[in-house]
Order: sequence, then C-alpha cells, then structure tokens
Amino acid sequence: MRLAIFETPRPAPGRLLPAIAAAGLLVLALPVFLVADLPLGGWVLASVLWLAAQGLSLLLVRLGLGADRLAASGVVGIGMTLRSVAVGVVLVAVVASDARLGLSASLLYALAYTLELGVSLAAYFGQESTR
Repeated sequence: MRLAIFETPRPAPGRLLPAIAAAGLLVLALPVFLVADLPLGGWVLASVLWLAAQGLSLLLVRLGLGADRLAASGVVGIGMTLRSVAVGVVLVAVVASDARLGLSASLLYALAYTLELGVSLAAYFGQESTR
C-alpha cells in the first residue's frame, strides 16, 4: 500500500451520493424490520436520528470551512462531534429502557452511518489529486 495516497490533497467529496446511499439503506431496512419482526420503533428511531444528524450537518456546513474562516471551522468541528455524542446518548438511553428497540435502532443507525462514510471515502479517494 502506498502512503502517498493519504498525502495527496483532494477536494472534499460531495455529500449527496453518500446521503442517498444511507437513505436507500434505511428504506430497504423497513421490509427487513417487518419480516424479521423487529420493533418498528427501532427503524423509526434510527431514521429520525439519521435525518436529524443530516439536518444539523447541513446547517453546520453552511458556516464554511477553511483557514480564512477559522472560528467557523472550529464551530463546525465541535458541532459535528456533539452531533455524534447526542445520537449516542439517545441510543444508549433507549437501550437502557428497551434493549430490543435500542439495539435494533443502534445497529441500523450504525449501518447507515458506516455506508455513508464508506461511500464518502470511496468518492474522496477516487478523485484526482489537486497537485
């Protein structure tokens, strides 16, 4: 594996394709939840949390990033971290009150997040470098 692939700057990938992939996974998971007799509330919770996280992410990204916008970049970074913490707190609280519901929501959210991250990484490393 060449380490140069990680050292080559590239433009930030678009957010639309990863979001569509994760949304598609959530839609495809609904019949699985119904057939497997999983709690439908778990699917709803994971979907609502994912949509809320996407909405917050869109708001934060509008602040802008870059060296010329250092304060805004800091707010975006802290906001993205708090977004993940908030989702985790909600999921842990639900698992503590109803393990089956919380675990199904947690697993679905984790799958959607992982797919979104994977598609985003593939898009990033699939681009030509800016050098």
